[in-house]
Amino acid sequence: MSEEILKALTQLFAIITKQDGGVTEKERRFVISYFQQELDQDSVKEYLALYDKFAEYNKEKDSSTDKPEKKSRKLTSVRDSVKTLAICKKINKTLTQKQKVVVLIKLLELVGADENYTPQRMEIIDTASTVFNIVKDEYKLIETFVLHSKNEGNYFDDILVLSPEPAHADLNHVVADVDGSINFLRVESVDMYFVKYLGQKEVVLNGFVMKANQVFLFAPGSTMKTPKGDALYYSELISNFLHDKEIANISFDAHAIEFTFPNGGIGLRDINISEPQGRLIGIMGASGAGKTTLMNVLAGIDKPSSGSIKINGLDINQDKDDIQGVIGYVSQDDLLIEELTVFQNLYYNAKLCFADLSEEALRKRVMDVLTSLGLDQRKDLKVGSVLDKKISGGQRKRLNIALELIREPAVLFVDEPTSGLSSRDSENVIDLLKELSLRGKLIFVVIHQPSSDIYKMFDKMIILDTGGYPIFNGHPVEAVTYFKEVTNQVDAARGVCPTCGNVNPEQIFNIIEAQVVDEYGQFTNKRKITPPQWNEKFYENFKIERVPEVKNPPPIDLKLPNKLKQTLIFTVRDTLSKVSNRQYMLINLLEAPLLAFFLSFIIRYKSTTEASYVFRFNDNIPAFLLIAIIVALFMGLTVSAEEIIRDRKILKRESFLNLSWASYLNSKLIILFVLSAVQTLTFVLIGNGLLGIKEMTFSFWLALFSTSCFANVLGLNISSAFNSAVTVYILIPLLLIPQMVLSGLLFSYDKLNQAIGQRDQVPLVADFMASRWAYEAMAVYQFRYNSYQEPIYELERQKYSADYMVAYWVDQMRDKGRFINENYQKQDKPEVAQQVAANLALIRNEIADEPVKEGLVPELLDNLTVQGWSKERYSQFNTYVDAVYAHYLTQFNQAQEKIDQLIAVLENDSRYSYKLNEYKDRYYNESLGDLVRNINAEDRIIELNNRLVQQLDPIFKRPEPSNAADYRASFFVPEKYFAGKYFNTFYFNIVVIWLMTLILYIALYFEAFRKLISTLGKIKFSK
Repeated sequence: MSEEILKALTQLFAIITKQDGGVTEKERRFVISYFQQELDQDSVKEYLALYDKFAEYNKEKDSSTDKPEKKSRKLTSVRDSVKTLAICKKINKTLTQKQKVVVLIKLLELVGADENYTPQRMEIIDTASTVFNIVKDEYKLIETFVLHSKNEGNYFDDILVLSPEPAHADLNHVVADVDGSINFLRVESVDMYFVKYLGQKEVVLNGFVMKANQVFLFAPGSTMKTPKGDALYYSELISNFLHDKEIANISFDAHAIEFTFPNGGIGLRDINISEPQGRLIGIMGASGAGKTTLMNVLAGIDKPSSGSIKINGLDINQDKDDIQGVIGYVSQDDLLIEELTVFQNLYYNAKLCFADLSEEALRKRVMDVLTSLGLDQRKDLKVGSVLDKKISGGQRKRLNIALELIREPAVLFVDEPTSGLSSRDSENVIDLLKELSLRGKLIFVVIHQPSSDIYKMFDKMIILDTGGYPIFNGHPVEAVTYFKEVTNQVDAARGVCPTCGNVNPEQIFNIIEAQVVDEYGQFTNKRKITPPQWNEKFYENFKIERVPEVKNPPPIDLKLPNKLKQTLIFTVRDTLSKVSNRQYMLINLLEAPLLAFFLSFIIRYKSTTEASYVFRFNDNIPAFLLIAIIVALFMGLTVSAEEIIRDRKILKRESFLNLSWASYLNSKLIILFVLSAVQTLTFVLIGNGLLGIKEMTFSFWLALFSTSCFANVLGLNISSAFNSAVTVYILIPLLLIPQMVLSGLLFSYDKLNQAIGQRDQVPLVADFMASRWAYEAMAVYQFRYNSYQEPIYELERQKYSADYMVAYWVDQMRDKGRFINENYQKQDKPEVAQQVAANLALIRNEIADEPVKEGLVPELLDNLTVQGWSKERYSQFNTYVDAVYAHYLTQFNQAQEKIDQLIAVLENDSRYSYKLNEYKDRYYNESLGDLVRNINAEDRIIELNNRLVQQLDPIFKRPEPSNAADYRASFFVPEKYFAGKYFNTFYFNIVVIWLMTLILYIALYFEAFRKLISTLGKIKFSK
């Protein structure tokens, strides 16, 4: 409570108590007690002094008497009335309605402390209740409860009295063995309960001794202990106020359930359960008895091998759409988003359930649930992890239950809710579940080693024995007597302790698992009664009575948002989760710039002949491009590799809502793509800046961003396929190394294993590597579109294409013609004849594609065979080759002349700042130029499949497709061919990366990798 409100309350206390004769010692002690509850010791003194000042308390009066000295009757002054109204209005603006009710009760208790109910005092309190918007009838109810030990009026439905005998015929009464009475109040408008003890013995509330005649808040999960040790639970007590609640009818029927594991083992055998609404059903059994298996089958998570499970006649496995939202499941594990607050966890879960609720109604619903579970005071705390706890274990369990409770499922399954909790928290959680069952829910709970108090809370207990055998189905206390009677024990009729009333559930399992003793008095491994034998006795003694099948559809208070809204909700929820995880955000946002800085700083090579760093002579630029791509792949994989694994438990819970899988995936992609965009942009800005790579920011970013997005979707596929984060991170190197090897830089494609390598085209296996497309795109774009190269690129393309023809192609053709002319008559030598035929085929193919001299080529191609070869034909061939040589030599000289002219124009034109050497130093990199031109190739031209294949200058070469769909070409070609058109290599490659990403997304949507791994796991290999 704020300092301002405490001061206002202090003034209010003072105004009330100074009426009609002044402050009494009892009233002052009450004020001190209240301060001690709300404040630390130092503040108590400060506020008490403030109270004494406002109340005009006379410290010098005789403290031995309880009443101050007699004064004239003092009426409420106009000043006090105005002040009272102002204070109440100030409080009214700040406090919630629930807090206002508590304040009103404290004001009434203050008056009741001295039983001085004068009109003046009551008038002030009445004014406060009016300002607090508390209706008259409810105020009268609260006043009656707080001020009177005997309940009067027509408010008995909202006041419950626990006493040995009822004091009034119309009183809402429960017989209890207590000294005096314990009174409970329900304030229905705020759904709050209060308790007051009227008696002399010691009654304990939540571990604290209750003071007689003092009102305490009876919060959800509260437990009271009477002098005789009886436990009174919140759920049992408030059930007396719930008789007017409308409860929907439910019939849950599981008939002849059998379940077989994939390995052939039997998990459940002939399970029969039939229950109506409003029951808390426990499931117990030894380890391996099938408790969780039964829970999963009954909840519809696992499909039974045989039998049926129906809710109101609807089969949960066959009619899933009709029972959507009817079943709730609370796993043993936490299904919370650790980085979000308690409120946010429940709020975003609610947004996925109720598309029809306004924002105000949604928040109210969330707060109502949090309040009912006693979590409203913790709503702004982060949930935290198990190792870094922000809220207690019991609060975590209650929040897990709240995630299901928010949508009001008719049937709720809870797996070991008390596991790892203290006895106090365990009682609170089970008490909460008991309360839910009293409100009409059917709840199944797997419970392990419950205390006596918890055990007795269940309405029915189902006990399984090892191997999935049902051996008991009935009232919990009767289980003890049943197993004692079956084993002929002496005190078989006694199920509870006659002195303390406790039940020992462990005694049941001691009887079930009792072992045979050998002749030496040692226990053997053999049980006295085996699971099948217990099962036989169960069938002999129990007959499951079927509850009448309810024909009405089960209640569903659920309306899912559309897929677009689901995507938005998932995105906001996941974004908040990531942003609140400072370590995660810090690492992911600093990773890229730090890597860029270290890499670029290390490889910022300066030649010893240069005075300063020159981009043109940095030999490490080609390697930097590959490293940048590998970094993009690595960052994309690492940020996505755990996403689905981390969410798998939450997805399991949300599967009962039938939410859109595509919406979930799209939300992941939105977040990951944005993160990848930021990471790659910072990498490019810092890396390019330090290395002097100019004008390539957008193109490099687009290539790296596309690559990182590809890695994001690949990582999600891996995360979907495997259940362990360790496995995923082991796989990351296996995914990255092939990307490096087949990128085209580390190993030349023409020097790979002949089984996969090709000398005229990029190997097909490399086309499956995003690194190959990204590297080619970046290298080609950097070379072709830098400010030095771009103006002269097309002219240099003509120049070097002509240079290839003149320097290499013509020589090869002359050699082939000379060999044919010298050997075409040696047909008696098979090897020579074969070589002649091959050379002729090559010449035919090459001439067909190079018709330089019109009129001569058709004549050459006509009958260009061994039989048609002659010296005249050879002379004709040489004439053609000379013409080709002359044509391309002229083209080469013309291109060089145009380049020189263009450079001269650019350098002399004032509109341009183009200076050849300056631009070349600044924008052109020699090593990258040598790489894309393949200057270091051992063979500049090769013979392949009766064709001459150019190896030199692929950056100036245009692909020669064999068909409309033939996109394949040499590495670093400037254009790609597809569907009858040529496309810029950079944009073509980027599109290919996104197409690969789309294919991976489709595989992710259908969980293809997960299904493949699952299928492979089921294959049995024979020796």
